Amino acid sequence: MSIEELALRCLMPGFAGVVAPDWVRRRAASGLGGVVLYARNVESVEQLRALNETLHGERPGLLIAIDEEGGDVTRLEATRGSSYPGNLALGTAGDTELTRRVAAAMGAQLAAAGLDLDLAPDADVNTNPANPVIGARAFGSDPKVVADHTAAWIAGLQGAGVAACAKHFPGHGDTSVDSHLDLPVVSEDPYLRALEPFRAAIAAGVQSIMSAHLLVPSLDTVPATISPRIMTRLLRGELGFEGLVITDGLEMKGLSDGYGVAEGAVRALIAGCDALCIGGGLAEEDVVEEITRAIVAAVKAGRLTEARLAEAASRVDALATHPRSPHVTAERNGVGLEAARRAIRSEGEVAVGDEAVVVKLGWSRSMAAGGIPWGVADSLADRAVRVKRFDLDDGPIDLDVILRAGQEQAMVVVVRDLHRFLGQAEAVDAILARRPDAIVVEMGLPTCRPHGARAYIATHGAARVCGEAAAEVMRP
Repeated sequence: MSIEELALRCLMPGFAGVVAPDWVRRRAASGLGGVVLYARNVESVEQLRALNETLHGERPGLLIAIDEEGGDVTRLEATRGSSYPGNLALGTAGDTELTRRVAAAMGAQLAAAGLDLDLAPDADVNTNPANPVIGARAFGSDPKVVADHTAAWIAGLQGAGVAACAKHFPGHGDTSVDSHLDLPVVSEDPYLRALEPFRAAIAAGVQSIMSAHLLVPSLDTVPATISPRIMTRLLRGELGFEGLVITDGLEMKGLSDGYGVAEGAVRALIAGCDALCIGGGLAEEDVVEEITRAIVAAVKAGRLTEARLAEAASRVDALATHPRSPHVTAERNGVGLEAARRAIRSEGEVAVGDEAVVVKLGWSRSMAAGGIPWGVADSLADRAVRVKRFDLDDGPIDLDVILRAGQEQAMVVVVRDLHRFLGQAEAVDAILARRPDAIVVEMGLPTCRPHGARAYIATHGAARVCGEAAAEVMRP
């Protein structure tokens, strides 16, 4: 292959729409490495399958990936919420076989839709409760728990015929900044806790690992994605990973603000990354052209060797052509709700009658999750509860209106990561001062249980099935 063809093979762009644009089909036919699909590309299972058949028809070796974690991050069910709880719920349930079954069921759906690679599981150890982007996406804060469930998740997904991707190497759990928006700095040495799940993932045979755009001062002075010390010396040399290394989105501010998209791509290849993920925000052909030109120029200038570029392209091909025939029986229905039920923790009198006022306090959504519906109001309504809803986003909260509306009914206050939002915590305390019987439902990290809450439910995630499981507890 020419240098241009090798460069193209390393690119995994995104695109807009539920039908492949002409430029994507043309690039796929001429040797594009792969594509990454987002919620904007999914209208229905049937449409998704047809889209992927079209893409594979252009080149069977095209690697089609999607970011389907379940829980808070879903592309297949972005309009209604996931049928599978996220990692925190699985870690809380504490059954690695259940985790494997959930991942296998998800994998069966992805395989049936024609997908090759799932950019999951999240293998981060969430040691910083203030983390705005990981949180409930992690299996927990204990590295052994995270490691065990990461390995089980990989076994389930890959056993169903879809390649897994452990992320975000070398660990995004000890951060307080979203790398979509800025460059996070990891204060803790990853050797203490963060690397353990990645070791487990490699031992479990994970086929790909995603880099993180963050600074780890104990390891290097540049972001991990463009650090040869981290992506080659540590991941390849010390941990022994031989599979495909994928970058997180190159347009994310954690990398692009300091280096630009094209230069970030070149430096990522030099550092040891293989597949360049782009297209969450930049979804047109011109970004593919820009990055390809930059890679070719870097080879001609002697910054990037042709051998390193060829190695990266060969790893993309190796994963795309890796045999992935399912070798386990995967459940299709019910296991997600079963897992969500087993993650529920409740205290006090949490039952509601025929009527309820449901107050949902707004949540500052992350760019990783997007605007996925969440809450318990719909699930309570499905259980024959007449629900009066108050969905409160940022801004003043008129407690008098809410409390007058709920004088004779049960009151349910739904929050998500309450510990991160002081104003919401104060509003909950004010409601409980006048309605101490109100049921507080926490659908994020349950690290801030209001002192005045007599009735409390922690779902350990905001997936649709987590809301359904909470509603079952409140309305058996």
